[in-house]
This record gives sequence, structure tokens and C-alpha cells, in this order.
Amino acid sequence: MEGIESESFLLFWFRSHSKEKTRTFAVATVGNPAMHIPTMLGGLPGMEALATKMMKKEMEKLDMPPVGEFLEILSDSGCKLWACKLAVDMFHLKKEDLIDEIEDIITIGDFYARADQDNTHLLFI
Repeated sequence: MEGIESESFLLFWFRSHSKEKTRTFAVATVGNPAMHIPTMLGGLPGMEALATKMMKKEMEKLDMPPVGEFLEILSDSGCKLWACKLAVDMFHLKKEDLIDEIEDIITIGDFYARADQDNTHLLFI
């Protein structure tokens, strides 16, 4: 939307690129250092549901769309979305399991090759 071409390579943590996960997206409380919750506390029953509810509430305050809608907005604005072949294979997914906005399933090497040009920046988070 800023006039800059953008492409996103969706990795393991972003398993939400499957059609099913965009409807049931939840916040992981165990093993997620960004949560700042001790693992033992994060594993208590109901913590994931509570964290998900709180995250969705914060997203609504900021007028952020849900994950599925956000991916649709990215695609509609010209961002190309690529699924990681390794993650797709690992989770036994097929192209038809993924959201319609996914361009294709590619390897990280394929993504690097797409970025092999001047003024290209890669950011891994």
C-alpha cells in the first residue's frame, strides 16, 4: 500500500495459513518467550484460551483485523504470500488445505532466489 513490493514466506509458527487454522487461531502460551509467562503457568488448563481472548481484545482496540482477514488484506494489496514447503510437508498439508491467498508452496532456497536482486531486503522474525 506504500508503493513497495512485498512478499512473505510463511514458516512454521505461521501455520495459520491453512484454511482450518485461520478459523481457530490461538495464542501459544507454552514455549513462547514473547508471552513472558513461565512454562508451568502457561501449561495450566484454560491459559491458552485466556491468552487468545486477551490478544484478540487488544487487536480489536487497535482496529486490527483477525489473522485470516489480515492475510487477505495483504494479498489484495499486492503482497505475495508463499508457504514454506518444509512446514507444509511436516504438517502433511496440501495446496488445497491452504488459504486461497497463498501463491504457491516453495522452499527457502526458492524464496532466496526471488530476492536475489538490488534493493531487496529480507527480514526474519
